[in-house]
Amino acid sequence: MLTLSNLAPHPGSRKSRKRIGRGPGSGSGKTAGRGHKGYKARSGSGIKPGFEGGQMPLQRRIPKRGFYNPFRKQYAVLNVEDLNRFEAGVLVDRAVLETAGLVATKDQLIKVLGRGEISVSLRVVVDRVSDSARRKIEGVGGSVGPVG
Repeated sequence: MLTLSNLAPHPGSRKSRKRIGRGPGSGSGKTAGRGHKGYKARSGSGIKPGFEGGQMPLQRRIPKRGFYNPFRKQYAVLNVEDLNRFEAGVLVDRAVLETAGLVATKDQLIKVLGRGEISVSLRVVVDRVSDSARRKIEGVGGSVGPVG
């Protein structure tokens, strides 16, 4: 009967690893299975990803298009309809939005857009606010202030 105390793999199903470079008696000593000389016999060698034997690699042959701006600002977008969940008179800033689960990452800038309607008066302090969102927030008696 098979129990946890006598579990074992089938005989011959598990092989021990080949120990290379351990002398001539081992059968794979001296050159350690790498052959004699050449690029692939050297330490630290090996064909790198994308290498095509000296032919111009694909990633250099195809034409390049576009531009990635490393300095671009990426905003976490929020709409005024999302602010209805807060009570009137509350200061809505980064910390409050994070605890409410409306902003995922801490290092992302926050922008409020004007989709939907707002019915509560709030003090909103975020990085950017669109003109329509500012009008709607101030229209119900709220205020929009700069960060800091």
